[in-house]
Amino acid sequence: MLKNRHALRKKEAKDILEKLNEMLGCEIEGDVETADYNDKKLIFINGKLYGFFIEDEPFLNVEGLKQFRATKRFVTVDDGAIKFILNGADVMTPGIVDADEKIKKEDIVWVRDERGLPLAVGKALMDGEEMIKAKKGKAVENLHRIGDALWKLSKE
Repeated sequence: MLKNRHALRKKEAKDILEKLNEMLGCEIEGDVETADYNDKKLIFINGKLYGFFIEDEPFLNVEGLKQFRATKRFVTVDDGAIKFILNGADVMTPGIVDADEKIKKEDIVWVRDERGLPLAVGKALMDGEEMIKAKKGKAVENLHRIGDALWKLSKE
């Protein structure tokens, strides 16, 4: 159930969109609203649920990443890793085939398949370069994925 849905002031909306554009390397324009859902603060762009806040940082959800075609902060996984990630597993380094080398540990990142389709959003547990080189260990903590409650809400 959504609570406190309201439009943001132009300056607040502009700040959020600029932050997303800079962070993810995509062009996003439009009206911005926020709402509370369970323990999350959601971001609506032009009336559609396209993002949420993670530790007070705005970030696109899977649908938003698909819509606005982000080009930065990506982690690419092989097909073998997809079903585990969609079941909520964290991203392990053996499944990673590529990553944005500018990713720093603790950054919020998005996970995509080799065709570029967004699968999940998570928190980097290591730098981007390390993700590519490492042979074992967790690379990304899974925070949101296709099929979870937030994804289902964005499809309504």
